[in-house]
Amino acid sequence: MSFPRFTRPKRLNGESSPNLYVANCGPAVGISYEAIASVFSSFGVVRGVYAADDSGARVIVSYTEVRSASAALNALDGHPCAQLGGRSLHIRYSVIQPTFESQVNESVTVSLEASDMDIPGLHLWHDFVTAKEEQELLAAVDNRPWKGLAKRRVQHYGYAFLYETRNVDTKQRLGELPSFVSPVIERIAACPDVGDSSSLILDQLTVNEYPPGVGLSPHIDTHSAFEGLIFSLSLAGPCIMEFRRYADASWISTAASGTDMKVDIPEKGWERKAIYLPPRSMLLLSGEARYAWHHYIPHHKIDMVNDHAVRRNNRRVSFTFRKVRRGPCQCEFPQYCDSQR
Repeated sequence: MSFPRFTRPKRLNGESSPNLYVANCGPAVGISYEAIASVFSSFGVVRGVYAADDSGARVIVSYTEVRSASAALNALDGHPCAQLGGRSLHIRYSVIQPTFESQVNESVTVSLEASDMDIPGLHLWHDFVTAKEEQELLAAVDNRPWKGLAKRRVQHYGYAFLYETRNVDTKQRLGELPSFVSPVIERIAACPDVGDSSSLILDQLTVNEYPPGVGLSPHIDTHSAFEGLIFSLSLAGPCIMEFRRYADASWISTAASGTDMKVDIPEKGWERKAIYLPPRSMLLLSGEARYAWHHYIPHHKIDMVNDHAVRRNNRRVSFTFRKVRRGPCQCEFPQYCDSQR
């Protein structure tokens, strides 16, 4: 998907535009893009309807001609629209604002299956747990204390993750993983894509709670901190996860894994892909997907998935299972490896 970036001008200065900024209208108030396009197309050819921001209640209607936009603005601005649930629309002209960062955020196709991503070592299992098991897992962590970060809450089991160093202290063990995740770990061991699971002993768990609109900065889990299999169970709400691989291997994110820092990214020489993670799905990062691709959750309240707007729930909770590494990493991707650089 590739959407242009628009903004509402601070002052109109008498200038018209083929693009309209329409407030009080969108998926968040129960109005689909198809319904919006149907109403506005009566004034001319609509090039597209786009999200104006992450609220879900403001859209951009883009016409092929300025006169169509002017006719729609004059007819609909400030008046109840019967075809859109009787809502009063607030409309202004909008201008296109192409920027590299906006293209980064929006111009990516979202896959529904890991097999469509063509990233070796990436796997996704839908409905890994049942709806009942999901509620039991959420209730279990909600009965335990959370630690607050800048924009979300976390819990650590087995070993605490040290965000300042992006590593763990193997000398400070918190204890066994809680019994309420034992069925999940048993199910992981039975997965067909984990290789020799008999020696796989997951001993570290991080639980993250993401409020709506909160994401995760691009990062690769520190090679020296964890072994080569990382499992992430999504509960309560959906999200899109992006994967980025950089041709310039010297570019390494300085943001700690799990922090909320903004990261500057190069303007060329990198590849990106995205996948939709529905509730109760399990994602596995292994091999190239784990060692060479940054993963990232965009800071959106609404994700566009195959032209459908998907609103994130009141929260998303992830259970990330890992095995703490006891020695240096000897992976096949030294350019991304802190043990081999």
